[in-house]
Amino acid sequence: MADKVPGTEVIEEGALLTDGEEIVAVGRRVDILSHSALARRDKEVDEAVDCAGGLLLPGLIDCHTHLVFGGDRSREFEQRLEGVSYQEISRQGGGIRSTVAATRESSEQELRSSASGRVSRMCANGVTTLEVKSGYGLTLKDEEKMLSVARSLSERLPVSIHTTFLGAHAIPEEFHEKSDDYIQLVCEEMLPSVAKQQLADSVDAFCENIAFTNQQVRQVFEKARELSLPVRLHADQLTNSGGAGLAAEFGALSADHLEYTDEAGVKALAESGTVAVLLPGAFYFLKEKQCPPVALLREHQVPMALATDCNPGSSPVDSLLLMLNMGCVMFGLTPREAVAGVTVHAAKALGLSDRGVLKPGSRADFAVFDAATLSHLCYPIGVEPPRMVVQAGCLMSPPHKLL
Repeated sequence: MADKVPGTEVIEEGALLTDGEEIVAVGRRVDILSHSALARRDKEVDEAVDCAGGLLLPGLIDCHTHLVFGGDRSREFEQRLEGVSYQEISRQGGGIRSTVAATRESSEQELRSSASGRVSRMCANGVTTLEVKSGYGLTLKDEEKMLSVARSLSERLPVSIHTTFLGAHAIPEEFHEKSDDYIQLVCEEMLPSVAKQQLADSVDAFCENIAFTNQQVRQVFEKARELSLPVRLHADQLTNSGGAGLAAEFGALSADHLEYTDEAGVKALAESGTVAVLLPGAFYFLKEKQCPPVALLREHQVPMALATDCNPGSSPVDSLLLMLNMGCVMFGLTPREAVAGVTVHAAKALGLSDRGVLKPGSRADFAVFDAATLSHLCYPIGVEPPRMVVQAGCLMSPPHKLL
């Protein structure tokens, strides 16, 4: 199975040729630097960079984050250590709602400043494309504030940003026991405004017993379809609510978490071409017991992506490199599957066909690691960051000092 993972073929003594923001040739060094390879471009090489035997990979893609937020949730961390469940914390008014309160109180400048630090660390680890969700505002004004901050991050840092509107993330306190009214607000006011301003590239929702029902999510997705926005879904994280099947029904780009998805849900994902996004950081931090159905996902050839799920409550981590190790150790992925999960499959989870694989025509996004093999990138805890990162053809040097 490992050898069949697309996008993970390794070329020994390889080389890569770029022109501006585009990769124009990939192959064995002797072939790429030959007269014939360059003659087809009718150009000379302006600059040659010796990667000194490093492992050159596509720029990493973190396809699921909530990294724009105010405050922190360290007290909840203590509660969970004392045995209080994630669901109970949420019912007590904590969880997402506590971050909502802090985010509403934060200015755009404050949110941008805190988020920039997280994104800078991600970029230094080889991330060149990043998804960022809203969902901690839960009013039109605050959701738009979050999305505006997310959009602006690519102006300050060498990273491509994909924004996701997650208005259906939690039921705000002012709509307690009136969740249908809140969904109506999301569909009739929030989504149209966000779409008109082109603030979001996709739409997400949290389908779970502590969040929104299948029928409520269906309303959101139908509105998103009307507005020509692709959808994604937090599905089957805590219970088997049929979220995977719902995501597949709407042709979602991705279904994320999936710990409780059954075989019927996996088959539906396979038929729809929806990517399964696995989030080991949340699994670890919440001390979950049931792993996503990796064997079934393999059997039915569902692409598996990996992401940090960077957020203040259930996955306070911004290292995609650590997710490689966690995905292998906790979920049983092979190194090839894990690396595909943060490159080619992560790109598909965002609906992006121009990155995630080193091939002619792709964006010149790549990173060079001091690692001999894909296994050497996945098995250490705390692997060294890349020595070189190139985003859209521009060298980030040194990658660990971006701000």
